[in-house]
Amino acid sequence: MLKLSILDQSPVSSGFTHSEALQQTIALAQLADRLGYTRFWVSEHHNSAGLAGSSPEVFLSTLAARTSRIRLGSGGVLLPHYSAYKVAENFRMLEALYPGRIDLGIGRAPGGTPHTAKALRGVGADLFEGLERFPAQVTDLLRFLTDSVEPGHVFEGIRATPLVASMPQVWLLGSTGQSGVYASQAGAAFCFAHFINGAGGQHAVRSYRSSFQPSALNVVPQATVCIYALCAETTAEAEELATSIDLRILQMEKGEFTGVKSPKEAAEYVYSDWDQTRVRDNRSRMIVGNPGEVREQILRLAESYGVDEVMVVAGGHQVETRLQTVELLAEAFQLSHQHSYVI
Repeated sequence: MLKLSILDQSPVSSGFTHSEALQQTIALAQLADRLGYTRFWVSEHHNSAGLAGSSPEVFLSTLAARTSRIRLGSGGVLLPHYSAYKVAENFRMLEALYPGRIDLGIGRAPGGTPHTAKALRGVGADLFEGLERFPAQVTDLLRFLTDSVEPGHVFEGIRATPLVASMPQVWLLGSTGQSGVYASQAGAAFCFAHFINGAGGQHAVRSYRSSFQPSALNVVPQATVCIYALCAETTAEAEELATSIDLRILQMEKGEFTGVKSPKEAAEYVYSDWDQTRVRDNRSRMIVGNPGEVREQILRLAESYGVDEVMVVAGGHQVETRLQTVELLAEAFQLSHQHSYVI
């Protein structure tokens, strides 16, 4: 049985505020919780007019309090900006409060402009050095999460608190094969961001599996793939609503981070020949259609990646559009039935 999960970036649609965008994410999480989705992740972006989620570890505490069953996680914490020890403590705190429900997804992207990254790391920080030390940060993070700081290490005797018997599930996230390499070396789970890079993900996941090294985190490799999705009652409706996603991706590629436009605004946008080519090419990062079509496309995607779980970014200008996608996918895959069966 294919499992479905959700990544939500708390997009700020035209006509809405950042606070409203966060409330919309809460509504999506509560619906996913009721319908039997496996996990719900929130992202980290900074200094963005179009994305409201800047602090997943804070947001997760609210989401966990407003839901009852679904796993909740970061998609992801951008580790190069932070102390591995503090990230371990943040997520041990979440695990202590909501045991067995927390995922720690970590990434190495800046999550904003280089100028913004300097504000996060400190004015004198070397941004390239931050990326170079990412593997060592991952190793330190796992030391703290598993209480395995070895004798003689510079951090000997330091433990991440609160002290808990369980630990969050650790995922490395990425849109290239390099993140898969880091995940396999750490023995962590791996999520490929197909919604960012629509090419090469299948090879990255195969390489991750073939080079996976068992660890205290996982005995066997665990992988998933994340893609944009928009599902409506009819293909025509889905295609019209998806123009908002088409334009959003295009504008992000052009450095225009202004949020999600309405289908009407998308229809009025003046597309150059290059723009139209990019819109067509970017459809490889999306699944759009009626429930039957979307179900078939998701199943084909899962088969091509060799995974038993697919994560979707439900797109659209109105929160009702995103909620509709979540509801229709749950019906198409009979998620509530699967969940009751597993219990």
